[in-house]
Amino acid sequence: MNTKEQLINEIEEVPEPLLSEVLNFLYFLKAKTIRANLDTALISEFSLGKDWLNPEEDEAWRNL
Repeated sequence: MNTKEQLINEIEEVPEPLLSEVLNFLYFLKAKTIRANLDTALISEFSLGKDWLNPEEDEAWRNL
């Protein structure tokens, strides 16, 4: 049985009043992942910008 199947089995056993908490926790985890990916992209943009944001690069990409 894979993780997704195990999770579904566990959810089926959770009492109804707790299901909203389980759902909120899932939303939290998804948002946390999106935030982490965005933070990485922003940090990368800053560090790569030093090499990309210069007149030579502008000239190389002007015709594209």
